[in-house]
Amino acid sequence: MSASIQSLGTEPAAESVLLRQDDGGVCTLTLNRPKQYNALSEELLAALQESFDEIAADKSVRVVVLAGAGKAFCAGHDLKQMRANPRQAYYEWLFKTCSRVMVSMTRLPQPVIARVHGIATAAGCQLVANCDLAVAADEARFGTSGINAGLFCTTPGVALSRNVHRKHALEMLLTGDIITAQQALAFGLINRVVPAAQLDDAIAELAGKILNKSAAAVAAGKRAFYKQVEMGLLSAYDFASEEMARNMGFRDAGEGIDAFIEKRKPDWRHE
Repeated sequence: MSASIQSLGTEPAAESVLLRQDDGGVCTLTLNRPKQYNALSEELLAALQESFDEIAADKSVRVVVLAGAGKAFCAGHDLKQMRANPRQAYYEWLFKTCSRVMVSMTRLPQPVIARVHGIATAAGCQLVANCDLAVAADEARFGTSGINAGLFCTTPGVALSRNVHRKHALEMLLTGDIITAQQALAFGLINRVVPAAQLDDAIAELAGKILNKSAAAVAAGKRAFYKQVEMGLLSAYDFASEEMARNMGFRDAGEGIDAFIEKRKPDWRHE
């Protein structure tokens, strides 16, 4: 584990930009730059990438929760760091690095749940859109506000446009307006809105439902979902049919069907 990733419960390190806590199959990653509203610096992006690479191979992790320390979830890229490196090559590297982090989240076998409070703007909104599921406090706010600074949120728009209707996405991207948690729910950007005091309980409830399912089926299903959603209708059905036939060969599928027929709780093999 690198110096930039600090495991909770150990001696705190000032330079730790990402905290990790594992509890009962749930891995919580907390963006830890509260004074900067958890802006995505180079160091934080690197820590996220390292963590996702580790988690992908960690079968003890069943669900990932992405959270933010302090008053905000994430305010986007670190603009001061970006302005300190005014080179085209640097900007291309930075946005490709961020894109790799986003793709890595999608490719994780474990579902990722965003725990959103405060603001989630620009690349922070992208993080929310890129998570598989998202639960927000009622005071949370969302926006792709780059346009207000003369920078169209093109990369956040990739994730945003795959979550919400095009007209909602373009309105957010073109105006930079901040929307409420209830608007984000109506748009399809998030799954649930709860009072801030109930946010952790709502996350635990949602994660618990996933923990009670077959890990093998969840992983295969997540992979198949993101693959088929980019296909045409006929290709998607052909692929999905093959995937379901393959899933039927899983030990857990046989156990689950037998348990249903026998009216008992299934005994999943979480390996």
